[in-house]
Amino acid sequence: MSTDPQDIPEPDRVPGAPHPRMTNRIVGQDHAIADFIEAAKGGRLHHAWLLTGPRGVGKATLAWAIARWLISGAESGDLSVAEEDPAARRIRALSEPGLQLVRRPWDDKAGRLRTEITVDEIRKLLSFFHLSSSEGGWRIAIVDAADEMNTAAANALLKVLEEPPANGLILMIAHQPARLLPTIRSRCRLLRLNPLTPELMTDVLGGLDVKEDAEALAALSDGSVGEALRLSGQDGLARYQQIVDLFATLPRLDRLAAAKLSDQAAGRANANGDPFDLTTTLLDRFLTRTARTGLMGAPLPQAANGEGALLTRISPDDLAARDWADAQARLSARARAGRAVNLDPAALVMDMLTELAHLPPAQSARPAKS
Repeated sequence: MSTDPQDIPEPDRVPGAPHPRMTNRIVGQDHAIADFIEAAKGGRLHHAWLLTGPRGVGKATLAWAIARWLISGAESGDLSVAEEDPAARRIRALSEPGLQLVRRPWDDKAGRLRTEITVDEIRKLLSFFHLSSSEGGWRIAIVDAADEMNTAAANALLKVLEEPPANGLILMIAHQPARLLPTIRSRCRLLRLNPLTPELMTDVLGGLDVKEDAEALAALSDGSVGEALRLSGQDGLARYQQIVDLFATLPRLDRLAAAKLSDQAAGRANANGDPFDLTTTLLDRFLTRTARTGLMGAPLPQAANGEGALLTRISPDDLAARDWADAQARLSARARAGRAVNLDPAALVMDMLTELAHLPPAQSARPAKS
């Protein structure tokens, strides 16, 4: 049985936030906007652009703004286009013939989104450029995210980049550009977006009527509004507090609390997000902040009650920092690989927690004071 299209989650939308095509405001990225407009108005518009930077800082929002600006023929100096513009309305409705969106497809058999962009999606892009070549005007493709392409898809896209279509523009969003083929990166002009400052993050989150602690969300999201909204929509601060409380039981990890956290990670993904992805992301942030503490002291502001004291206790020096950093890189990669082949999410998280509890700095940590 096929899934109703309205029930299919959009893989390029942050849970709890509007899709980037519905957002007109680009915050804190004036330099990137200026670089693109200078290239466009100077007659030096490269056929492929790679928009990079941390997840959730506005890369997709900028890509959709560029598409609106070019297709509508607007001449504003900040990529703004009137909401009532016909092209803007068509783009919001995903009915603009001059625009093709490439993103992870839905797998009807598995009943979930695929974990990769497949070669079939790139073939649709080839057809788009071919069939629309006689219609005139801009033909723009947005690939979100390019680092989610599998090998076959990446090789197919490379052929498009090697023979760029006339009046064609490819906007590729990449959260981890190092995962792309070097030959793809070399054929793109780079447009890097930076994390937002804590002050700007707090201001933006306040304007979005986020009810949770804006400072704590900003600390956990590393300057990414999109990530902060995702955490807010999935009760991420409460889950992070749960992680901090669990590691506060070191050196003898509370197995029951660990099992509870692992079981929560096995919940079913829905429109609000994937519990496994939320849990592993927050564990990754916890390990990163733990490693930094051994080098630079406890981070401020705290993202959870008791976090500063805990991190100082389990990561007191640079040797401990190295152990936590090595574990973060190793276990994050293992979790992604395990999820890709459909291993049990609860078992994956429990394995991570068990291994972390046996690290030398975890075992040598002084027991917390009662």
